[in-house]
Formats: sequence, structure tokens, C-alpha cells
Amino acid sequence: MGHLPDHIKGLLITTFGVLVLTPDSLLVRLIGLDSWSMIFWRGLLLMLVLTSVLAIYYRGQTLARFLAIGWSGLAVATLFSISSVLFILALHNTSVANTLVIVAAAPLIAAILSWVFLAEPVPWRTWMAILATLAGILVLASDSPRGGTMAGDLAALGTAACMAAALSMIRRARALNMMPAMALSGGLSALLMIPFAAPLSVAPGEVWMLLVLGAVVLPVSFGLTSLGPRYLPAPEVALILLLETVLGPFWVWLVLEETPSARALTGGAVVVTALLLHSLVTLLAQRARALGPLTAQEPE
Repeated sequence: MGHLPDHIKGLLITTFGVLVLTPDSLLVRLIGLDSWSMIFWRGLLLMLVLTSVLAIYYRGQTLARFLAIGWSGLAVATLFSISSVLFILALHNTSVANTLVIVAAAPLIAAILSWVFLAEPVPWRTWMAILATLAGILVLASDSPRGGTMAGDLAALGTAACMAAALSMIRRARALNMMPAMALSGGLSALLMIPFAAPLSVAPGEVWMLLVLGAVVLPVSFGLTSLGPRYLPAPEVALILLLETVLGPFWVWLVLEETPSARALTGGAVVVTALLLHSLVTLLAQRARALGPLTAQEPE
């Protein structure tokens, strides 16, 4: 993909990473583990697989690649790890609707962080896409039972803030490969869960699903997502990540035959349409800029 423009490269990398992530919800539903044990295995397998991939690719330079991420990489790893834990706490202490809506604010937070700390102007089309996707998530989540606590809502807000901050930091240090940071985030998540998890409680018949989730789905998706902000602004990466919220239930419907409601379908259609239009308008704008100088040089 070396010949592709950065924006298209970023779109392809991030979108493919999110599409790989979409079976996550289904696999979590099918594996009969408690939340803490699930976080433990997800984190441990993510760390082991990504570290192995890095070791195969970089060989004797693997340790140097981990050290190269510096304090920025450690911060990214910590933020992603905390966001994973806070997301589970949010689901335990507030409604799914509240969690989805609040976490959907991540692109808005990322846009503000990019504008304030990275001095990256946020185009009007991105602001419009953020508002449209937030509206779509509101419609999608309106069927979920209401209720919850302030602690759960704050945990969901913390999830969104940590995700946005991590993506912004990857964007700030985009000269570095942050895949080692994603490996560290998995290890940190597993370490935090040791006092609460019961790792050996996984049923023998579910081990293969756990391996698919932790050794394929998460490493591929998280690895690609960590590369996305090198080519795309953090708000756009956060926007694309919302596809998992919309497309994840599709797998649940396909396998478990849980038919989505009309509101869920409407909200999902709004989100997908907003993201497609945003990408299309951005690509057209870039094409116009690229052709502008050539047009200006043409003889009359």
C-alpha cells in the first residue's frame, strides 16, 4: 500500500481493523466466562500474539522497538488498558443505552483534544459526521432499558475519554509504531485482573472460541487500529471505531437469531451512512486539491 495516499491508506487499515473486531460481541456472548476472567484472557492473549508477531518481524530488534515507544507509548498502553476496565465497569453499573451513548462521544472528545493539543483543525464535515453518528447511536440505544448509576455513567465517560486520549497520543507520535504499546496494554489489563479473575473456569468446549477471539480477532483489529492514527486524524479513527457498535449486533443476529429492532436498524443505518458520506466527501476534497495545481498549469 506504499503508493496509496495517506488518507486512503488510513481508511483501509482502520476500517479493516474494525471489521475484524465486529464478531467480538458475539464471541463474548458465546464464551461463558465472567467479565473479569474475559478481560484477563483477552489481555493476555493480545499481549502474547502481538509480542510474537513483533518478535518474528523485528527479530533481534524487538526489545529496541518496545523501548522506542517511550513515555508516549506507555501512556497509550495505560489509557487503552484503563478504557477496557472502565467499559466493563460501565456495563455493570449503568444501562447498555447509557454506555453506548456516552462512549459514542469519543470522536467529539478526540476532535477537541486534537484541536487543542495537536493544533489540528477539525473540518466541518468531521463535526457533522460526529453529530450524525451520535444521533444514530442515540436512536440505536433508545430501545435498551433505562436506569443506571452515576458511577456507571462516569465509567462510560472515562472509557470515551481514555480512548480519545490514546488515539490522540498515537497521532502525536505517529512517527513511531505503537503496536508494542497495544501489546503492553493487553499485559497491563491481564495484570490488573489477576485478583478478580478465575482464568481456569473456561469450559473445554469454549477454548477454541477464546483462542479465535484473543489470538486472531483482537490482535489483528487492535494492531491495525494502532496504525490508523499514523495516517488519519484521531477524530476520524474514533468515528470509524463506532462501526463496531453498529455491525457487532449483526453477528449476534446471524448466529443467535436475535432480531434487531426497527430503531436499532435505523440508528445503525444513520451511523453507517454518516461515515460513508464523510469518507466520500473527504476523498473528493483531497482529489480536488490534488488536481488543483495540475489544472492551474494547463495551457489555455
